[in-house]
Amino acid sequence: MLRSLIATLCALASFSSSAQNYPARPVKVVVPFGVGGPADIFGRFIAAKLQDALGHPFVIEDRPGAGSIVGTDAVAKSPADGYTLLVMSNTHTVNETLVPKKPFELMKDFAPISGINYSDLMMVIHPSVPAQNLKEFIAYAKANPGKLNYASSGTGTPYHMAGELFKSMAGVDIVHVPHKGSDQARTAILGGQVQMMFDAITTMNANAKAGKVRALGTTGAKRSPVSPDVPTVAEAGVPGYETTIWLGMMAPAGTPRPILEKLNVEINKILATAEVRETWGKQGAQPMGMSIDAFDKFLRADVEKWAKVVKTSGAKVD
Repeated sequence: MLRSLIATLCALASFSSSAQNYPARPVKVVVPFGVGGPADIFGRFIAAKLQDALGHPFVIEDRPGAGSIVGTDAVAKSPADGYTLLVMSNTHTVNETLVPKKPFELMKDFAPISGINYSDLMMVIHPSVPAQNLKEFIAYAKANPGKLNYASSGTGTPYHMAGELFKSMAGVDIVHVPHKGSDQARTAILGGQVQMMFDAITTMNANAKAGKVRALGTTGAKRSPVSPDVPTVAEAGVPGYETTIWLGMMAPAGTPRPILEKLNVEINKILATAEVRETWGKQGAQPMGMSIDAFDKFLRADVEKWAKVVKTSGAKVD
């Protein structure tokens, strides 16, 4: 009993010491998505600020592939010492159900650090659709089951899941048409090959203002400052509807809690700055800082939310 207590105290002292000295060398931050996307852009911003705050390089490594699974698995297999971190998104919480045979489990093989930010989506339709608002569109879709299509950047992406959640809550039958990336999906809605799409608000807002698409709603809990004249989907006709694209940071499971806490504190300091609020706000992104335990609770709720949507939709990886 005494030996066990001594061993525990020694381990705690070691963890505390490692946190005080952390980082003592460069930290690798893996982004399991493509270069130039939101995870890469915001991940680089956070990495640069952590480097300034903690005095050692935080180096971004983009490792896309298999819908984020390649880079994520590499982090899961890395030493749990705080020197390999993961930038992740709701693609990961969707994949928990969508890709059951992947080589890791999110809440078992990773330790939460903090949320980073979230961005609303914009629901748009092609101008050829005879609907001026969301209620009219829902009525039109119900009168034409299976005849309308909606585009996404791929199966399992937040854009796809936003569409499936809408279909489920609005009670409409609209066919999903996956594309290889947002650019192709956007080209399809602008060209009228599909009738509906959920897209990043900052990207689609200009097209809506130009009349190339018709904005029916945004997907956050409240109206976006980027497009305050556009109602939320919830207020426009689907009460309770809410979904965003969000980013967070995790580490391999077993990473000492004091190191996780140190990273959490520094990230939250960054997210609280006026620079972040002003710069990100213009891009339609809002800071999402929270405690480790709050982020853990958020992740588990998101996994559960999307599990229901995936099962209801019957979505499968192509």
